[in-house]
Amino acid sequence: MFLPRLLPLSRSLLLSLSVSLSVSFSVVTASAADPVPKITAASLQARTAMLASDEFEGRAPATAGEEKTVAYLEREFRSLGLQPGNPDGTFIQKVPMVGITSKTTATFTVGGKTITPSGLTDYVALSRRVTPQIDVKNSDVVFVGYGVVAPEYGWDDYKGLDVRGKTVLMLINDPAVTRADGKLDETMFKGAAMTYYGRWTYKYEIASAKGAAACLIIHETGPAGYPFAVVGGSWGRENFDLVTADKNASRVAVEGWLTLDTAKQLLSAAGQNFDTLKAAAVTKQFKPVALSAQASFSVKQTTRDVASKNVIAKLDGADAQLRNEYLVYTAHWDHLGRDPSLTGDQIFNGALDNATGTAVLLELAQGFASLPAAARPKRTLLFLAVTAEEKGLLGARYYATHPLYPLKKTVANINMDGAQTNGPSRDLEVIGYGNSTLDDLAATLLKKANRVLVPDTDPAKGYFYRSDHFEFAKEGVPAFYTKRGTDLLGQPAGYGKKRDEDYTSADYHKVSDEIKPWWNFEGTAQDTQFLYDLGREVANTSKWPEWKPGIEFKAKRDAMLQ
Repeated sequence: MFLPRLLPLSRSLLLSLSVSLSVSFSVVTASAADPVPKITAASLQARTAMLASDEFEGRAPATAGEEKTVAYLEREFRSLGLQPGNPDGTFIQKVPMVGITSKTTATFTVGGKTITPSGLTDYVALSRRVTPQIDVKNSDVVFVGYGVVAPEYGWDDYKGLDVRGKTVLMLINDPAVTRADGKLDETMFKGAAMTYYGRWTYKYEIASAKGAAACLIIHETGPAGYPFAVVGGSWGRENFDLVTADKNASRVAVEGWLTLDTAKQLLSAAGQNFDTLKAAAVTKQFKPVALSAQASFSVKQTTRDVASKNVIAKLDGADAQLRNEYLVYTAHWDHLGRDPSLTGDQIFNGALDNATGTAVLLELAQGFASLPAAARPKRTLLFLAVTAEEKGLLGARYYATHPLYPLKKTVANINMDGAQTNGPSRDLEVIGYGNSTLDDLAATLLKKANRVLVPDTDPAKGYFYRSDHFEFAKEGVPAFYTKRGTDLLGQPAGYGKKRDEDYTSADYHKVSDEIKPWWNFEGTAQDTQFLYDLGREVANTSKWPEWKPGIEFKAKRDAMLQ
C-alpha cells in the first residue's frame, strides 16, 4: 500500500499558518449545537498524495487507474460512514461512453497547390461520429469570423450562408467588440469575460447545427487560455464521448484546431491576411469570406464501448421534510492517464488537476459525516466524484441529464477543480462572479473570516464553461465554482499570480503536474473550511439560491420550478 509522505513545514511557516487559520476558521463558532469539523492540511495532503501517486496511473477512465481510483473513493466514503448515493444501494453511477481513437490526415488545396500540415504539430483533428471511417473530400473552406450566432446581441457570423458540406474556419473566444474610444464594449459578450459563445464546444455545436462538414478553430494561446501543446496532449489520443441514438451522426464530421502559423499560411495562400480578417470579424457587419480553398480529411477510427463510473455518496438531511432536497458537491476524479509513447516519465499524475479537488471532496464528506446527528444539515448532501471531465465534462453531463435525484429538488452545486496549494490567502476568486445569489452568501461568509470574494481575474479564459459545474448550470441548477486566491499571507505582491502562471505554462496537462516541495496545504484547508461553511448554510437556509436576472441559465430554472 502506498504511504504518502507529508512535506515538512518550517517554523516560520507554521507561525504564519497559525495566524491565518485563526482568521479563516473564525466564521465557525464551536458549540455543542454547532461543532467544528476537523479539517486539516495533513489529511488533505495525504489524500492528494495518494490520488496523485504513480499507483493510480494518472486516473484515466477505462484503465486500471480508474479501477483503483473508484475502489479507493468507494472505500473512503464507506469508511466515513456515508450511505451509498445511488438509490440502487451502491456508490456507483455507471456512465456509458464510447472511446474513439482517430488517425487523421488533412490536406488543403489552394490555387492548384497542396498544403499538407503535420498532425499534432500543425493541426489536431478528429471525429465524434461512431463509425470506422470518415471522409471529407474537396470541401470548400469558408472563414466565418468567430462562428457565433447570438440573437440577443444582434450577432450572426453566418449571415444566412449555406455551409452544408463546407469546412468552416473560425476564431477562438468571443468577438472583442470595442467602442468608439477603443475600449471594450461591456454590453457585448460581457466585455472581457468569455461567454459560452467563445468556447470551442459551442463552435462545434453551431457548425453541426448549420450542417458543416468540418469545423476548424484557429488556436491563439491568449484567447484560448492554454498553449497548442495542451490541445495536442488532450486530443491526440483516445477521446471519449457520450453516444446519441444516431451514433453522433448529427455532429460535424470533423472537429479540429489549426495552429496560428498554419492558419496564416493557409490564408496567405488564399490571398487573405489573418490580421485583416480578424479585425473585420469583431463587427456586426462581418460577412463570411470564401477562401478559394478546399479541404480534405480522411479519418480512420477504432471505437470501443467504455463503461466508466461516477462515485456518489450521501448524507441524509436531519429535517424530515427538507431531506428530500439536495446540495451536490462535485469534483472530477479523472486525469489523463499514461502515455507509453513518452520517454521517461509517462504518467500524467494530475496532482493539482484534480487530485486536490477530489481530496477536498473527501475532506468535506468527512467533516459533515463526523457531525452528531442533531447537528447535521437539514437538507441531504451528495458527494459526487465524476468521471471524464478531461474528456469534455462527460461524467457531470451524464449525471445532470440522468440525475439520481431530481434537479428540481437540487438547490445548488458546489464544484472543486484544483485547490489552493500556494498557502492561505486573503482573497478567493469566484468564477462567473455575479451569476447567482451563492456569490452574495459566499461574500458574507468570507467577510466574517476577514477575507474577500473577488471576481475572476482572467474572465477571458472562460473558466465557468470549463469544469463540471457548467453541466449543472446548463440544466438550470445554480452552480458555484472558485479559483484559488492570489493575495497570499506572508508573501510579496504578485507571488500567487506568478505561481499560477508558472503552473499553466509548465505543468497544466503535463506529466510534471505532481506535488511540489513548496506546496502549502494550509491554504487548501482554509478554503475547504469555507466550502464547508458555504454548504452548511445552503443546506440549512430557508431560501434557495437563485440565478441573478439576465443570466442565461435562469429561464430554465424558472421553468423547472413552476
